[in-house]
Amino acid sequence: MKKLLSCFFLIIVTTSLFSQEKKTIPDIEKKYIHTDRTRYVAGESLWYKAYNVYAYNNFLFNNSKILYVELISSDSKIVSRNKTKLLGGLGHGDFKLTDSAGIKPGKYQLRAYTNWTRNFGKDFVFQKEIEVLDVFNDVTETSSKPSSVNSEKEEANSSAIQNQKIKIQFFPEGGSLIQNVASVVAFKAIDAFGNPIKVQGKVFDSNNELVTFFMSAHDGMGQFQLNPAADKKYYAKITATNYSDMEAPIPDAHQKGFLLSYNEIKGRSIMTIKTNEETLLEHSKKPIIIHYKSRGLLYFEETQVLSSTKVLLELPKAELPEGITEITLFDGDLKPQSERLVYVQKDKNVKVEVITNKTRYKPNEKVTLNIISKNSLGEAAPASFSIAATDLNGSKDLNNNGTNISSYFLMESDIRGKVHNPGYYFDASNPARFQHLDLLLLTQGWRDFLWKKDLKVDDNPLYKVEKGIEITGKVKRLFGSKPVVGNTVSLSIFSKAVDGISAITDDLGEFKFKDLNITGKSRITLTTKNKNGKNSGMFVLDSIFRSPMHVDPIPKANNISFSKEIKSVKQNIYKKYIEFNVMPENVLNEIEVSGKKLDASEDININSKMFTGYVVDEKSPKFASIFELLEYAIPTLEVGNRETIKFSRNPGGALILIDQNRLLDPQQEGSDLIISMLTDIQPEDVLKIESDNSAVSTMMYGNQGRNGSIKIYTKHNSNSNFGNENPKDALQTIKQQIEGYNEGRVFYSPDLENIVDSKDKNASIRNTLYWNPYVHPDKTGVSEVNYYNTRVETNVKLTLEGITVSGIPVVVKTTYVVEK
Repeated sequence: MKKLLSCFFLIIVTTSLFSQEKKTIPDIEKKYIHTDRTRYVAGESLWYKAYNVYAYNNFLFNNSKILYVELISSDSKIVSRNKTKLLGGLGHGDFKLTDSAGIKPGKYQLRAYTNWTRNFGKDFVFQKEIEVLDVFNDVTETSSKPSSVNSEKEEANSSAIQNQKIKIQFFPEGGSLIQNVASVVAFKAIDAFGNPIKVQGKVFDSNNELVTFFMSAHDGMGQFQLNPAADKKYYAKITATNYSDMEAPIPDAHQKGFLLSYNEIKGRSIMTIKTNEETLLEHSKKPIIIHYKSRGLLYFEETQVLSSTKVLLELPKAELPEGITEITLFDGDLKPQSERLVYVQKDKNVKVEVITNKTRYKPNEKVTLNIISKNSLGEAAPASFSIAATDLNGSKDLNNNGTNISSYFLMESDIRGKVHNPGYYFDASNPARFQHLDLLLLTQGWRDFLWKKDLKVDDNPLYKVEKGIEITGKVKRLFGSKPVVGNTVSLSIFSKAVDGISAITDDLGEFKFKDLNITGKSRITLTTKNKNGKNSGMFVLDSIFRSPMHVDPIPKANNISFSKEIKSVKQNIYKKYIEFNVMPENVLNEIEVSGKKLDASEDININSKMFTGYVVDEKSPKFASIFELLEYAIPTLEVGNRETIKFSRNPGGALILIDQNRLLDPQQEGSDLIISMLTDIQPEDVLKIESDNSAVSTMMYGNQGRNGSIKIYTKHNSNSNFGNENPKDALQTIKQQIEGYNEGRVFYSPDLENIVDSKDKNASIRNTLYWNPYVHPDKTGVSEVNYYNTRVETNVKLTLEGITVSGIPVVVKTTYVVEK
């Protein structure tokens, strides 16, 4: 216990280092999602663990309590969205990758953010690619075609990619070339889809004289030396076979300036300041200043007076945290002249091991894992881990170098652009990883380093920190905007249990229910009564959850190197399922219970045939909000900033009815209530939408329908906001269904020594053998977990990810064999 307290004391002390600048340093969060896999079979479940940390030191951050985790399809539509509850910066959840949930085979983007994150743009939004495979249809269709046709098609695709014009960029170290100063020039070459490619070539000057050669060293990146003359320009010519004769300019050299250079020399990290005689003469009387920043915070500063054109300095590693350090050189007039990004590697003082009780197991045999987390002194290192055991299904695991918690928190989240195989740079088995990481920083980091932006939040930020689910609003008089003070607002939550609480409206007529524990789909009822116990006033309810962030178009990718790998995985899974008689309808382990769905094609009311209708069914696209659904269902509708909803060419807003009950005239008092209530309708709960923009609308609804009318029918109309017999009562009573926190199912791990039913038999050949989002070592630094192997002879991959109480991200991977 003393050790644990000392670790938390370290957190308090370290965090206090930032307290002096607290007014200028916002509470920025970073989040990471560990999934059990990145490749799934249609019908399975995706399991995940969420980590939310303080961006400046990677300590678990108990700030936001709601994390939005979304699955986005390749056509940039949000197909599924979870509200994950965070406790102490940790949370977990899952997605059912089923057709009924709107998930089709294909590639998806997994996106995660908090409401607070939205104040800082998209740089702090977590994104990760996953893939859903259809092993039954794809494999059978492919096997029916001649193999020669498939191979010819693959070769044609490969040839087409090779013939695409490549893009190559050159990045002088420090930012700019200086005349008569020897410099390093890094380069990066990518194809039309952004994939790195090998290149080689020559550098020529403006007299077409050969200056030097270059060749990529890793993932299309490399570097060469160049000492630019005062009167010359330079260009590169690609000499590789597939891209020969392509030329690209090299940035022009500046007449004066400084540049920073970095090298590892005999185990020492050396910074070199370089300039030319003209610059030295001009700045000889003023010292230069060097800032060392990490994640936007200044950790160290030093001043130098230059007496020559080349000065050596040692990087102050002891003063810097692990991760990317931004080193900026300012001249005597405090103007930035050069910048270099350097990765600082530190002794982590923690060792985490995943030890299996065997290296080879029999099918269905029990596995015992010991997770050990200790520091260099052999003492327990408190941490939170998540672990997955997965069937490799014959894969060579080419995605082993994908994003992990170390690569994301220490590198990916601090630079712009997609990093190819980010895990490679954090795999200790790669001896050249730091040299190649330095190439990455030279080519992809310095110019657009996101921490260079002045990240600030004003006193009244647009997006608030969500400390839990809140239901807020105000009660106003029926006519006018005067608040109703002292009314009792009662909230009833109908979930697995019924909870009831109440609040009194304040001087502004406002009420607030905080930190509500609402899980899954639940019904709520709000009523407002005066001191005499009678219904009075009118609700103006705030939106319970913000609409999702905008989804940018997802660029199309083409990765030939993975096509054969994926094909092999599909075939292996297909053979496994056929051998053990697992059909598509049996892939899911869980048992689903559902009621009869109302047929939307039936007439819902006597006036339905007067309206143009849109029926929502399984084939309908997925929408992020009710407003997107309305625009899709009614092409002539305009949703202007979600303040008015009107038909094109009509002067005012349309009358809106929900479940046959009329709302207030949108041109009069209460339009804000209409928008608020619409916001809380989930698109997946809509059964049918009808619209009319003719004289019939005026005939039916009088002056309120003069600008057209829209009817929305929900699947839960008996519990609707407006399900009251007296429309007036709807103003003092709100009934609706909301989607609370994701329920976070428990991963089903069967006891295969005692198989009871077919559910256990199907689970025994699952692709994820074991998933545990909360592995916490005890006071001795050890945690033990147990599960049973698959019935299939295969190789199993174990992946542990997590973070220590002192903010150190951890990744451990190992494999074992299952054979008879």
